[in-house]
Amino acid sequence: MAPVAMRTAAPSLSGAKPVSFWLDDPAKPAPQPALTGDERCDLLVIGGGYSGLWTALLAKERDPGRDVVLIEGREVGWAASGRNGGFCAASLTHGLSNGISRWPGELAKLEELGERNLDAIEAAVAAYGIDCDFERSGEIDVATEPHQLEELKEMYEEARKLGFAGHLELLDRDQVRAEVDSPTFIGGLFDRRGVALLHPAKLAWGLKQACLGLGVRIYEHTRGVDLVPAGAGMAVRTPYGRVFARRVALGTNIFPSLVKRVRPYTVPVYDYALMTEPLTDDQLASIGWKNRQGLGDSANQFHYFRLSADNRILWGGYDAIYPFGGRLSAELDHRPETYLKLAGHFFRCFPQLEGVNFSHAWGGAIDTCSRFSAFFGTAHAGKVAYAAGYTGLGVGSTRFGADVMLDLLAGERTERTELDMVRSKPMPFPPEPFAWAGIGITKWSLARSDDNGGHRNLWLKAMDKLGLGFDS
Repeated sequence: MAPVAMRTAAPSLSGAKPVSFWLDDPAKPAPQPALTGDERCDLLVIGGGYSGLWTALLAKERDPGRDVVLIEGREVGWAASGRNGGFCAASLTHGLSNGISRWPGELAKLEELGERNLDAIEAAVAAYGIDCDFERSGEIDVATEPHQLEELKEMYEEARKLGFAGHLELLDRDQVRAEVDSPTFIGGLFDRRGVALLHPAKLAWGLKQACLGLGVRIYEHTRGVDLVPAGAGMAVRTPYGRVFARRVALGTNIFPSLVKRVRPYTVPVYDYALMTEPLTDDQLASIGWKNRQGLGDSANQFHYFRLSADNRILWGGYDAIYPFGGRLSAELDHRPETYLKLAGHFFRCFPQLEGVNFSHAWGGAIDTCSRFSAFFGTAHAGKVAYAAGYTGLGVGSTRFGADVMLDLLAGERTERTELDMVRSKPMPFPPEPFAWAGIGITKWSLARSDDNGGHRNLWLKAMDKLGLGFDS
């Protein structure tokens, strides 16, 4: 670390609360009661994160007479939906580069659907009066190394050739530093319309209230234990009862799917973030961050950062921690060595902010799949649908996934269900210890690539040919 970073990193964390800033809110809504006894419904949605909430909401919008129940094992928004960075992107493919490499023939349709999806989220936030600090302020991918700048230039040219560069702007060193001033920035690619920033927990809580307002019955602290056929529908056992439903939508993401054959397609990767105390006007002026865009650097092991409504800086990413065996544990939600590393990186990026302290430090698991974007499917003769594998870009794309699940459950052929992205699956992860070893080698190789001008070694080139990916 640079001298300033070494001097300030550890002291800056002394008062950090080990909880998500977004969830640390006295206005957090009280949970709905747990399910006791038996329930019957047309559609059962399992999971109270964005995936499940959007599915329940859109199901009622499509058919107000449909009887919908949603169950959540803990509380709505408590997991990834309440711990992420609040970047709500139009991209359904985890960025243009990933979309070009995987679905070049249908990328135009995927980009169109993604833009429409983000517009629909913005409209829903307004229509339901969801107070989630929604700002369509865009995002800048910044370069901190020459090879990253060349890669951004190549991506811009590729987007321009394909006709997708309408709201993209390539920034040189002076232009990017006029937007946000860091001595580490040497250029950037500004997407002015394709990303909104929001308060992620408030979005989940607002969607919950919207669902309740439309008549969805929500039961919190109600975990789905198993899923079995029952007559013409399905039955899900819970700790204190059962739900009998004609159709079931699974929005459980990182948690073990009730359709067991889906489980090998995702692994948990733990991501960590810090939140500063609110910046003073002078501190904010020192970095010139006037237009409130989100930012992310362009390394394999990258950081994402943005301003909150009260002018705190969220700083996250870089370390991506895979626990052996895909173990999920509350103990892994916190990693002091990563917090210290992130704090050091923060002050290297913004030495002007020496003396700023962090108020919150937290982590959580992301459902990662090998193609870096969601996959979909059905089970039990089409009576169950699932969507998973959003890989850290689910704030926006989960709404699209909800529409896909509802299309699949209805047995409809739509512009969504005809997509190869929807009809295909990623490569599953191998069993242990091969998953652990492969992910470990890939992480090491990506770090080496960052340190060696972006050069990809034989391992990464092999992964590229196989269509596999893994980064922070």
